[in-house]
Amino acid sequence: METGFNLMTSEQKKAILLLKSVIFHYHGLDNEEKEILDSTAQKLDAWEELKWANDFIALDYYTAFERAREFLNEIVGNLDKDTRLQYLGMVWEANNAKGYVTEMEATAMLKLAKDWHVQKELMMLVRKK
Repeated sequence: METGFNLMTSEQKKAILLLKSVIFHYHGLDNEEKEILDSTAQKLDAWEELKWANDFIALDYYTAFERAREFLNEIVGNLDKDTRLQYLGMVWEANNAKGYVTEMEATAMLKLAKDWHVQKELMMLVRKK
């Protein structure tokens, strides 16, 4: 699933990091989640994009999800269906890597899946894992 990252644009890297970061921040970022974000930035060679995502969230923590949702709908919403699902799948896998997915995180992912018209596919993906 992680092939082709070196071909990603900076905007796509921002989208992935913002997506993971805003979901993790939904309940407060812990050390394990920070490590997952750092690992993603390392894999994508996207340290500047991670800083951008952190700054985006820090601008106004309380509105971060809705602002991120607007940004992500512009960037990810225009990608093909498989890629939209792949992005949400990466976030689901990152949450599973820490051993749990909170109800708030799952709800946030479902909102984005609905925006991106991949709710059914996300549910099927989650059931497989």
